Amino acid sequence: MPPAVARRAPYKDFLQPALQRRFALTTGVLLALSYLESVSLSSWDNLIWSWFPLGPAGIRTLGIFGSILPIIILRIAHSHTGIRTSNSPFDTLRSSAMSFAAIETIITFVFSAWLFSQTYLLSAPSDANLGWITYYSGDRARLNERALFYTVSLIILGVVQGILHTSLDLDRMHLGLVKPIREGEANGQGTGSWERLGELIPTLLVRSGMLSMAVAMATYVVLYHFVRHTAWAWAISFFRPFYNLPKTNIPPSTAPWSIWMLTRSMWAGFLICLLWYLSDKLFTLQLGKAPLKNGQPLSAESKDPNGSLLNGLKSKKSRILAFALWELALIARDFDIRRRSIFEDIDRKDGPIWSQIYVTCLDTLKALEQRIDNYGKPPAPPPAQADAAAPAPQQPQPQARIVQPPKDDDVWASTPVRKGLRNSLGNMVKGVVLSPGQTPVDVYLPEAKRRALEATDHLLTQEQKEAFTPEGVHTIFQTLSFRVLSVPSIGTLFQQLFSRRLTAAVFGQPYGESSIYINAAYALSKLAVSSLTEDQYGNVQRDVPAIIRTFTAVIKKLEKFRDGFPIHWTDLKKTRDCAEVEELLDALKDGLNELITAFGQYSTDLRLTRADMRLAREAAEKKQAEPELGRPAVDARAAVPPAPANGRNPEMQQLR
Repeated sequence: MPPAVARRAPYKDFLQPALQRRFALTTGVLLALSYLESVSLSSWDNLIWSWFPLGPAGIRTLGIFGSILPIIILRIAHSHTGIRTSNSPFDTLRSSAMSFAAIETIITFVFSAWLFSQTYLLSAPSDANLGWITYYSGDRARLNERALFYTVSLIILGVVQGILHTSLDLDRMHLGLVKPIREGEANGQGTGSWERLGELIPTLLVRSGMLSMAVAMATYVVLYHFVRHTAWAWAISFFRPFYNLPKTNIPPSTAPWSIWMLTRSMWAGFLICLLWYLSDKLFTLQLGKAPLKNGQPLSAESKDPNGSLLNGLKSKKSRILAFALWELALIARDFDIRRRSIFEDIDRKDGPIWSQIYVTCLDTLKALEQRIDNYGKPPAPPPAQADAAAPAPQQPQPQARIVQPPKDDDVWASTPVRKGLRNSLGNMVKGVVLSPGQTPVDVYLPEAKRRALEATDHLLTQEQKEAFTPEGVHTIFQTLSFRVLSVPSIGTLFQQLFSRRLTAAVFGQPYGESSIYINAAYALSKLAVSSLTEDQYGNVQRDVPAIIRTFTAVIKKLEKFRDGFPIHWTDLKKTRDCAEVEELLDALKDGLNELITAFGQYSTDLRLTRADMRLAREAAEKKQAEPELGRPAVDARAAVPPAPANGRNPEMQQLR
């Protein structure tokens, strides 16, 4: 018998455990923060039990952690790659405002805030009088409106945070970009997440405080008055079966307002906001780490590392494909032994590993070209489905009679006269049409038109007359539209900026991940350049001309498409800047430059014509943007702030 073929482990078998380890690490940090918040809520009557984990502090920690656990589950379920690609924020709002994901997000944050509010109320000392039930004279139970106010305040905070979480697309995974390491630069891939978190902690504290204070003030002054009667009715209906409460659902005439209540609601909101913001940043930083484990690629643990990586490159899921291309780009740059194994792995059923990687990366780049070609064209109709089976023979049916049989009525009898309102109106209209003379309409209509024109001439000025023309109405509508678009808080929702529309056209909708194309371009060019010294079989050199021509064609087509892309009339900025597309063009040009530098002297042997090399050099040339009129030229190196290790700054992303 032939030996059994070893099963090639899918790439997701190594990616999922890595992501789960990062989830577990994030959960551990949040549990530690929950313990610190639990200690801050202790009354400190006893120096031991106030902080001892196996006591009230530990139970309170579990309650606080239980309030953040739904957010962790939500983040795991809704994590996605790519930015939102829509023409305007209003398009995003229209497509996602009433979606199941948005509603689920808001409900989850409301539930998290409610759980935290109950833990906070149970943790308050007895002299704070924050229990749900209180007793006055006569030992009659009463519903405590203070507890109701804190619960409502935190629930409103959960609604606000859920809306912010959805609108800012905080579920996005910020993946890294692999770029050439310049001389003197350090390789920062996979490091610096904890240092980055330490830098962000002051910002998170300020954001948590600002949001909690704003919502607490709005609830204290305005919002609570609108929901007070409804919240009181629900609360008293819930507690009435357990306590001897009044039969009426009408709240007291005055609410127990005090600065003490406002301060406590701000502090409670600050604690839960800090948990929300810290969990968001932890997930962003942990999921944005490079696909490495112990300094080696994730697929290195597989019995067939190249086969598992190739499985990820051929995946239809964008998350798996993005991480696989990221790992391939890291292998091409940082791992020499693994890179050589790609060139030496030639005994494969579907061809050498290099050939399959070459086809996959090239198809990824050609998808950009195809998307540009199809922009603006109607979608192709779905192919007609063939009949599953031939139609069964039909039985012959008796033919229907075409001509009715002759009638037996008297043909010489006179037609009976019809009477009724319909017949009378018909005769009247017939008489008016056939009678000589003019109708009343013919007499009075010209006179009415003449008098209307005379009144218009006397009552309206020349400017008012011009305003009622089609051109004038269009001008008025355009002026009003520009005024609405100029309002910062409202007009921004409807502005279709050039950068948004171009990003949607190039990367597709509803999400577009630029790292897929940038890492594919870098990996392909770096592997091709490294093959000059590492490819012993010469399999790569026959594919170099196609790589150079593809890079050239994609760059040319993308630049032509960008330069000819129209600016929408709602775009008040009128700038042709698009950071995502420019970043992609820079990566393609860097890769093409390396290919030209490495293989330029072998162009004749590679059957690259002079025209091919000339077009490639023109495409690889980076054009410097001319300074706008009225603005002094600024040194680009001084104008661009230092970026984080993965080449991106998530805090400065455009609102989408």
